[in-house]
Parts: sequence; structure tokens; C-alpha cells
Amino acid sequence: MELHQHDLSRWRHSHRFAVARPQAERRTLYAVLLTAVMMVVEIVAGWWYGSMALLADGWHMSSHVLALGVTLGAYVVARRLGDDPRFALGTWKIEILSTFASAMMLGGVALMMVTESVARLWNPVVIHYDEALIVTVVGLAVNLICAFWLMGAHDHDHGHGHGHGAHGHSHDHDHDHAADAHRPALAAQAGKVAAHEHHDLNLRAAYLHVLADAATSIAAIVALLAGKFFAWQWMDPVVGVVGAIVITKWALGLLRESGVILLDRNMDQPVVASVRAALEAEPGVHVTDLHAWRVSGDKYACVVSLVAQEPQPPSHYKIRLAHLKQVAHLNIEVNHCCAPPPPAAA
Repeated sequence: MELHQHDLSRWRHSHRFAVARPQAERRTLYAVLLTAVMMVVEIVAGWWYGSMALLADGWHMSSHVLALGVTLGAYVVARRLGDDPRFALGTWKIEILSTFASAMMLGGVALMMVTESVARLWNPVVIHYDEALIVTVVGLAVNLICAFWLMGAHDHDHGHGHGHGAHGHSHDHDHDHAADAHRPALAAQAGKVAAHEHHDLNLRAAYLHVLADAATSIAAIVALLAGKFFAWQWMDPVVGVVGAIVITKWALGLLRESGVILLDRNMDQPVVASVRAALEAEPGVHVTDLHAWRVSGDKYACVVSLVAQEPQPPSHYKIRLAHLKQVAHLNIEVNHCCAPPPPAAA
């Protein structure tokens, strides 16, 4: 029988590594719709009643509609292109790219807050306290509702994923007891790694956007009350500067986390050391080359080249890594220590 007539499905692997998050996508959509409705209402009311406070807050809301829309778009695109073979390691990094963009937008919001606050320190403007308080309280309510939705989406989707573990790529279950001797410690380490890494940065970016706005709304209410009852007009711009500093810190944290993933800086992750330790626990085996790519929140694709005194089939070494559930895709190259080196590339 010709090779093309055989069923090769058992050797084909899915590249849909990321966990499906329908609840996160749905609740992000709710947050986008609520924020967009609030934005339109404020802009229309501000134009109708001639209120600059309402108009300003309405246009401010548009930045949050954009940020939440980017988050929602990333979920939709990543889901729809999940099986597209053009994405060698899946589409999860679309969500991380969205996180990076959201962090940049948060930084832009902080910069605008600082600029406007400093300008108002030097050139105070007349504040219509009653009107501003109403707008701020309504905006706070909207942000708290959105934050509750997004936080609930994370709690619901957490831990409902499925893996494409590396152990599934092997069909040879004959393994020695030397591997088992090292399993408990390595499995415990693997569990800690998975628990630490399982989070949705895309959802967190959206959550931080609404949380940042809620925090600044609370601070603004305090400042407006102080200005109304104690004539402390300087409180409003000072609170704006403090809020900008906090938001900048959040934005830098998101930039750092998403940037590390986008640049594939993964070799310092505990799972890499676990892979090396599990393979080199077998006498006469040395890992000479190891690469790891993060393909979802807690999953990695690994390529390993090892040298062994008594080489075994790749399936033997894959079984040794079966306890590492973070390894979703694995390729192993086995070399004999006494074999001549491969010819150098031209």
C-alpha cells in the first residue's frame, strides 16, 4: 500500500494551543457595548445641553471603547484563525499583540492626564462642580459594572482548557524506572510553573483600562468635593498627576510582560529547566540544544537536540517529559555520542 493511502492523522498535530475563552469574549463584548452606549449618551447630552463636561467625558469614553474593542477584536481574530496553517505556533500571540497595544494606549492616557493636569495647575479653569460630579459618578458606575463583568470572565474561564500534551505524540509506552524516580519532584515543579503562568493578559489589559478609569473617577470625586466645599481647586490637577503615575506603572507592567512574550524571551522560564532536568536525569544523556516558544498562557512548544551514549527512539524521551503538561508540542532529535558530526551547512 502506498504511503498516501495510509491514515496519517495520528501523526498530525493541532496548532490550536490556546484555551478557548468564550466567556471572556462575551463579557468583553458586553463591556464594549455598555461603554459605547454611555459614550454616545454623554456626547449627545453634552451637545444638547451645551455642557463641555459631558462632551469631554464622552470623548474620553471613546478611548476606552477603542481599547476594549481592540481586546475583543483580538479574541475574535485569534478564534477564527485558530486552525490557519500559516500560523506556525497558533494565533495566541494575536492576543498578546493586543495587550501590547492596550498598554501603549494606557500610557497615552497617562501622558494626556499629566499634560492637562500640569496646565491646570498653572492656569486654573472654572469647574462646574455639580455637573462634573454627576458625570463622574455615572462614569464610575459604568466602569465598575464593566470591571465586574471582566473579572467574572477571568474566574469563569480559568482552568477550563485542554492540552495537546507532548506525551500524546508518542505511542511507545515502554519506559524504564529511572525516569519514575525523578517524577515526583519534577511534577511538583511543573505544577508550580503552570499555576504561575496561567493568566489571560488580553483580558487583564481590558480590566486595567476600566479599573484605571474607575480609580481616577473615585479620585476625581474626592477632588471635586474638596474643591466644592473647601475651595481646594488645586486638588483636581494634583489628583490627575497621581492617577497618571499609577496608570503609567500599570502600563509599564503590561508592556514588560507582553514584550517578553512577543520577543520569545522564554529560556529563563522554569519549564525549560524542567525539560532539561527530566532528560538529563537518564544516565548518559546530555541536552545540547533546547528551544522553547510560548504558544499560550501556560503552554510551550519545544525543540530538543540531545546526545546519548545508548540512544533510544524519540518516543522514549517524550515519555520522560509526559508529566510536564506545559509542553504542548515537542520535537526531539537524538544523536549518538560516537557518531560523526553532521556536515556543516554550505
